[in-house]
Amino acid sequence: MTQAEAAKPDLLIVDDDPLITDTLNFVLSRDFLVHVADSRAQAKSLLRQLDRPPQLALIDLGLPPTPHRPDEGFRLISELIAHSPGIKIVVLSGQSDETNARHARTLGAIEFVAKPCEPETLKKLLKRALEISAAELGAAADVGLMGRSLPVEKLRRQISQFANAPFPVLIEGESGSGKELVAKSLHLLSHRAARPFLALNCAAISPTLVEPTLFGYSKGSFTGATTARSGYFEDAQDSMLFLDEIGELPLELQAKLLRVLENGEFQRVGETQSRVSNARVVAATNRELRQEIRAGRFRADLYHRLSVFTVSVPPLRELGEDKRVLLDHYREFYARQARAAPFDLDARAMDVWLDYSFPGNVRELRNIVIRLTTKYSGQKTGVEQLQAELDMESLDMDLPGLAAGQDFKSVLEAAKRHLQRQKGFHLDHTLSEWERGYIEAALMITQGNLTQAARLLGVHRTTLYSRMQNYAGAAEAAKAPQPASK
Repeated sequence: MTQAEAAKPDLLIVDDDPLITDTLNFVLSRDFLVHVADSRAQAKSLLRQLDRPPQLALIDLGLPPTPHRPDEGFRLISELIAHSPGIKIVVLSGQSDETNARHARTLGAIEFVAKPCEPETLKKLLKRALEISAAELGAAADVGLMGRSLPVEKLRRQISQFANAPFPVLIEGESGSGKELVAKSLHLLSHRAARPFLALNCAAISPTLVEPTLFGYSKGSFTGATTARSGYFEDAQDSMLFLDEIGELPLELQAKLLRVLENGEFQRVGETQSRVSNARVVAATNRELRQEIRAGRFRADLYHRLSVFTVSVPPLRELGEDKRVLLDHYREFYARQARAAPFDLDARAMDVWLDYSFPGNVRELRNIVIRLTTKYSGQKTGVEQLQAELDMESLDMDLPGLAAGQDFKSVLEAAKRHLQRQKGFHLDHTLSEWERGYIEAALMITQGNLTQAARLLGVHRTTLYSRMQNYAGAAEAAKAPQPASK
């Protein structure tokens, strides 16, 4: 990479139309270091080859093998954010209905642009996204753990209790809930605060590079190792090492990580000499690691060693009035960045805001505030304008008690919201869609393995197969031509 290229921000473009990618590459390469992929699989492969994660991504939703459906695009948004939580994603898509736009934003995209769009318009939008990204980096330390709710107070107490202990901490929580912020808080409140805070996203690098990245390597130990280099455990000496997405760590490396956690010993790749690190390890995951253990993808002994202390970051939907606190903070912050007057929500819109479940957590909240600041600076914003930015379909189907085993009151409240907001409600159709959604999700997680999917769903394999056949039959019946009415 030349010095001029290194100075440009990295932009990943993912679209299966070569005419579009060639045009955008030609126009945008003057201001960005452009990387192009034509599918989700190619994009993931490309990410692992890059020296640094891209700051920006411009992606289509309709990617192969399902170019007429947004599924691959939605999955790519989630994977890009898992790879690089700070990435700013703009969706450029021909599938421009509002449902797709809202869901893309919920997953973490900052904007949704319908095709066709002028390249110069996209360039301005991407540059604006970079300004937002830089501003957020400066704000991260100022935000802290905001809020006055009981879950946030409990989280603060746990951080204070665990900050100075030398033992590992496992941070659990949904995507976008602020796990890295918790890790940084643990570091800043500890006696190691004067030392650098080092973070490695285990999902962001190729599995073959995880070991040399963590432990370092000697000269000539593998192709491309032209000099010896230290790894994260050496560099984090006397400090804290944050391992994000720990559930992505390959099984063969989990034993080596366990050894470091137990006695501090490790070896550089290509060396036999043992070295010692006293780095404090804090790990984070949005996966259910106990379930990963049952599936044979995560070591039980490593889980128990990492979870000496466990911190659970609450999802935003459980924080009540803290949604208002975060709204007030971010709308003032982004208004200052945009040199504009902050928007305001009227009373009915505020009720909707407080009632919304924010499936994308704080990341989604920030993106909503950015869009409202851009569109309604200095204005009183009503329910209609606000709902255009929310994933109302997700809200309507939010029945947390069914999925999370909560009490009946939670199910009752969610059902009331659903009935009040959705016209033409049909109980059988709603329950059928939930069942179908869980079945398809289980099949995706298990990569189509019926036995594993049935076990995940808690039903017999023949029951699962029968229900799949029912859905397939219904879909075929819907496609069949209907007899003409007399």
